[in-house]
Amino acid sequence: MVEIGYKLACEEHGPLELVCNARQAEDAGFTFAMISDHYHPWTSRQGQSPFAWGVIGGISQVTADLRLVTGVTCPTIRIHPGIIAQAAATAAIMMPGRFALGLGSGENLNEHVFGSHWPPAPVRIEMLEEAVEVIRLLWKGGMQDYYGAFYTLENAQVFSLPEDLPPIYIASEGPISASMAARVGDGFINPGSNAEKNLIIFRDSGGADKPAYIENSVCWAQTEEEGQRTAYEQWPIPANAGELNRLLPTPTHYEQAAKMVTPEDVAKHVVCGPDPEAHIRKIEESIGKGFDHVCIHQIGGQQQEFMEFYTKEVLPHFGK
Repeated sequence: MVEIGYKLACEEHGPLELVCNARQAEDAGFTFAMISDHYHPWTSRQGQSPFAWGVIGGISQVTADLRLVTGVTCPTIRIHPGIIAQAAATAAIMMPGRFALGLGSGENLNEHVFGSHWPPAPVRIEMLEEAVEVIRLLWKGGMQDYYGAFYTLENAQVFSLPEDLPPIYIASEGPISASMAARVGDGFINPGSNAEKNLIIFRDSGGADKPAYIENSVCWAQTEEEGQRTAYEQWPIPANAGELNRLLPTPTHYEQAAKMVTPEDVAKHVVCGPDPEAHIRKIEESIGKGFDHVCIHQIGGQQQEFMEFYTKEVLPHFGK
C-alpha cells in the first residue's frame, strides 16, 4: 500500500509553526513527514530557514506515530558527516522507530556559505558516498579513526546511539546517484524530476525491495487561478531546467531566474486549486511510476485548509 506524507518546508515556515504543522499532519492522517534541511530559503519571499535539527527535537515531543525523514540533509560540505551521524542518532533515540535519515548531494545555495568550493556533480556524489561510510562507521559505536579522500575522523565516538539504527535514504535526480543510492542506501528519494527513469535505475542496481519516496508540490487554494498565482510567487523553483537549482548561489539569483518563467510554467509542475481529482491523479501518477511513498508539499500559508481538504477529499481515496 502506498503511504501519503506531508512536507515540512523549512523555507516557508518558522520553527514553532513547523512543529505545529507536524502535529496537525499526524492528526490529519498523514503517516509520515519529510523536513527540508537548508541554510537559506530558495527565495527571500519564502522568508524562513530554521535549523532543521532543532525543529526535529520539537516534533519528537508533540507527535506519537508520525514518522519523519530528513528531506534531505547534505552531509558533505557545510556540515561534517560526523556531526550528522551524532544528530541523526539523537533524533532516532527521541523518535524510536520513527526517524529516517534522508541524504543528498546538496545545492550551492546552502553549501558554499562558509567559503567552501562547490564541486561538480560527480565529485559531490563521491563525497556523499564517503559521508555515508563515515556515518555508518560511527554508528557501529566505539572510538573510530577514518582517513578518506574527503573526510577525517580522529578519536571520534558517538556515545548516544539508538537501539535500532535509522535507515539511510539517498536522494537522486540522475543515473550516477540513483545507482549509488541502491548500492549504499536503504531507500530512494526523488524530489520530482526525472523520477521514473531514475527509479528504474535504482531498482535495477540493487534497490528492488527498498522503499522509494517522491515529492509532489501542490497548491490548494479556493480557485485554480489563486493557486497558480501563489505557487508562482512562493515556489517558482520547479520551472527551472537542468542543473540550475544545484548551481545558483543566493536567493537573489533564484528570484532573477523566476522572472524568466511564468505562472503557467510553474503550474505545469504543480497541481493548483481545489479539485480533488487533480490531486488524486497526481498521486496516482507517482504510484504508477513505482513509488510507494508520496510526500505532498503544500505551497503557501494555507496549511490547515490544505490538511482538511486532504483528510476529507484525497486521503480516503487511498484508504487513509
